[in-house]
Amino acid sequence: MVITDELVAYLEKLGRIELDDEQRVKTKKDLQDILSYIDTLNELDTDNIEPLSHSFPIFNVFAEDEVKNGDMRDEVLKNAPESQDGCFKVHRTVE
Repeated sequence: MVITDELVAYLEKLGRIELDDEQRVKTKKDLQDILSYIDTLNELDTDNIEPLSHSFPIFNVFAEDEVKNGDMRDEVLKNAPESQDGCFKVHRTVE
């Protein structure tokens, strides 16, 4: 595929942007370079290559949920200035 001036103008319209002449030339060259690189990648033999979702072998490690501290409500409420019915008591902020 060849990047044409018409294609660059169409992409400008789609992107709702305006490029000056210098930017159009640079964009046209950059897009052509990208397509050339993709063509180079398409030449590679990938028939026996397994598809990857990640470049490193990363696996989720799940640990069992276990309670370590248990019920510490009374110890936590000792630090509260005021408590009521097993909860922190705070001043009313909204009337």
